[in-house]
Amino acid sequence: MRDWLVISTETAILLINWMALIIVVAGTVQAFLRGLVVLLLTRSGHERRDIWLSYARWLVAALTFQLAADIIETSITTDWQAVGKIAVVAVIRTFLNYFLERDLVEVRERQTEGRDALTSAGAS
Repeated sequence: MRDWLVISTETAILLINWMALIIVVAGTVQAFLRGLVVLLLTRSGHERRDIWLSYARWLVAALTFQLAADIIETSITTDWQAVGKIAVVAVIRTFLNYFLERDLVEVRERQTEGRDALTSAGAS
């Protein structure tokens, strides 16, 4: 029974890490292509910011998947040194995720304030 659980868990970890990889690659390709178009065709800071926000969302999603894989991995790890390594990686991913999320919130708030200022100026 334990062998089956370990094999299932290792397979789940591998699949989740593949999902995270696909998310990072897809987000990176999208950001690169959109960034290239903006660089060549426009000078708008808003469009660059939108690309960055979109890319950050992709990265947050991937980090969340990787963190899930780390959590699952701790359930089958018996060596304390390996658990420590997983914990360090999980902490790093959590911090990255936290700061990306914080940056996303700050940019959204600035965008909302900017829209509100334009709306109130247009109403005057």
